[in-house]
This record gives sequence, structure tokens and C-alpha cells, in this order.
Amino acid sequence: MIATLRTRIPPLWLDGGLAGLVLVVQLWPLLTRVPPDGVAWHWWGYAAACGASLPLVVRRLAPITVAIVTTVFSGMYDLADHAAPQPVWYGPLLAMYTVAAHCAFLPRIAIAAVTLAGGALTVGSSDTLVRGTVLGVAAYALGRASAASRAHAAELEEKAERLEHARRLEAERAAERERARIARDMHDILAHAVALMVVQAEAGPVVVRTDPGRAERAFDAIAETGRDAMVQLRRLLGVLKEEPGQAGLEPQPTLDGLDALVEQVPGVTVVLTRAGEPGGLTPDGEVAAYRIVQEALTNVVKHSGATRAVVRLEWENEDLMLSIIDNGAGAAPPSGGHGLIGIRERAAACGGSATAGPRGDGRGFEVLVRLPLNRPTTRPATEAAGAATEEETEDPRATEAGDAETGEARPAAGAADATSEVARP
Repeated sequence: MIATLRTRIPPLWLDGGLAGLVLVVQLWPLLTRVPPDGVAWHWWGYAAACGASLPLVVRRLAPITVAIVTTVFSGMYDLADHAAPQPVWYGPLLAMYTVAAHCAFLPRIAIAAVTLAGGALTVGSSDTLVRGTVLGVAAYALGRASAASRAHAAELEEKAERLEHARRLEAERAAERERARIARDMHDILAHAVALMVVQAEAGPVVVRTDPGRAERAFDAIAETGRDAMVQLRRLLGVLKEEPGQAGLEPQPTLDGLDALVEQVPGVTVVLTRAGEPGGLTPDGEVAAYRIVQEALTNVVKHSGATRAVVRLEWENEDLMLSIIDNGAGAAPPSGGHGLIGIRERAAACGGSATAGPRGDGRGFEVLVRLPLNRPTTRPATEAAGAATEEETEDPRATEAGDAETGEARPAAGAADATSEVARP
């Protein structure tokens, strides 16, 4: 409550009230005590009491001047021949407190020394000297304690401001990262959907007279692709406006959705193979792998002119090796392509890496991605023996690369491999 009053009432008003209170206390002996000889107290006593009290009104504006004036008037009080005794001079003590609390080191030390020395020269007894010295030192100590408390409070406030600033910066950076993630997701969704719709729309008019059934399937594919894109966009944008208690949104795509994804690719025969023991990929990694395959296939449709592509997922001890290889022209998307940048960023965000470029023989384009797995690195003895046997057999990745060139699809060797092939008109 006191702190609230101090913040709401102007300091000059507070000091004025304090000066009035000190004046009443200093005049109290003159007003209540009856002179022993019946003669009124000398006027100088009243003047000295006022001079030692009223300057406190401006004690914060001119602390050194106030300390000098109050000390001089209190010391000159005894010049009056007939004045009531004063037990304590509160004005000089408050002035000493103000100097210690608000002034620099050298001025406050000088004022303290002058005040104590002047008091020692003007007092009339040793008891008064001891009492005045103790009170003066106590006032100085209280002033220094108040200054230290204010400095500590200012330091805490500054630290709180720094922490708040750092929190705001972190919140802004988090918002920027989230906006970048949403932008990547929207790019992947829209680029994939629009590319498929354009291809199907261009094929529809060509076969509408010669093969109406095929044209109808093409237009159905356009509608299905558009609906799927709308569902994904609605889910993505729904995250931005989700409110407490809102029903749960649909989950993000995972590797289980790759089979449905490759079925939507028009004009390109896509072979999807899996090798190794699935599992160990984090939820973020699952979404990243799906989006990487989606973007790579979109680039195949839009830029490569390929008729065949191979998507391979190979689970190793510590990593998932993901490759998308086509038999197209082998040229990169124009200007490097935002999609390729997104592929690299998604892989890096999961602690992995990605490379993309024309194949070594110049025929076709390949995207190679490594995503770390979150599972123990120890392999059973049977798996190690199987790995030793695999080294003597044909490399599955090389086999699929050959398939992408010749147009023949063969599943990778091994009981753990699963292959799905879909050819779209």
C-alpha cells in the first residue's frame, strides 16, 4: 500500500508533507513547554526550527544544499538566549539520509564528515555528541541501504525486460519457423495437386472423342486430386485457428500413405519398393519422408518428361535411405526449384541430409535422402549374416536404376521387400 501511494503521489507533495510533520515535531517543545521563568521563548528558536525543517520540501531536488541549510540552522538554535531544549533534530537526519541515498560517493562522504564535525563542535555535552553521532551514522546507513535496494530493484527490472525481450524474440522466431513450415507444406500440397490436375486436364480433351471412358477417368482423377488438396489445406489451415475444445483434426500424412500417393501420379509408371525392417522413424520424420516423395514425384511430372520412376525406402541400422529415380531428361527444375530446397530443408530439420541431381550416366534424375532412425543400433546375428549374404548378390538400388532406364519393373531381392507398381494413363 505504501509503495502504491508513493507511485501515485508526486514526490514534491510527499516531501512537503514530511517537512510539515518535522516542523510540527521541532516546534512541539516550544509550543507545549512552559518557560520556567514565565518569559516567552525567544523568537530565534522558532526561526531555527523552521529553518531546520522547511528546506526538506526540496530535499530530492537539492540534497546537498538542504543538508547544509538544515545543519546550520540546527547548530545555530542554541544562539538564542531563551529556547526550549530539542531532544533530536530530525531535519538534519533526514537530509543526511537523502544525501546518502541519492548523491555520489565523494559528495556524500564530504557532507557526512562536515555534518558530524560541525555537530561535535557545537554540542554542549558528551551525551549529546554520542547521540548525535550515532543517529547521523544510522541515517547515513539507512540511506545507503535504500540506494542499494533501488539499484537491486532496477537491476531486476532490467533483467526482467531482457528476459521479456528474449521471450518475444524467441516467439517471433518460432512464428517464423512455423510460417516457413506451413509455406513448405502448402507448396508441396498445391504444386503436387496442380501438376497432376494439369496433366490430366491436358489429356482429357485428346481422348474425349476416341476413348470417352478414359477421358471420364481423367476428369475423375482431376476431381479426386482437387478434393484431396482441399482436405490437406483445410487440415493445415485448421491448425492456425484451432481453439480449446475443438474436435481433433486429421493426422498428418505418413509413410503408410505412399501407396495411395504413387497411384495419383499421371503419365508415369511409379515403382514403390521397401527393404529392411520398417520402424524407428519419428512422427516428424514420417511427415518429412512423405512430403519429400510427394515433391520429388511432382518434379518428375512437371520437369523430367520421364515415363518411369522408382521410389525406394531402405531401412538400415541407424538411417532410412530414401531414393527417387526417374528415366527422364536428367535436368534439374528451373532455377534449382523451390521444391528441391524444401526437400533439403525437411531432411535437415529431421537431422538428415538430401542430395539431388542428374544421374552419373546423364540419363534420369535422382533424389537421395537420409533420415535418422530412433532405435537401437545393435542388430541381431541373423540380420548381420543376411547383410553379409546381400553383399554377394546384386545391389537392389542398381537393379532399380536399370529398371528405370529399361521400363521393366522388378522387386528388390529379400523377403522383407515389398513392391507396388501403378501405371496411370
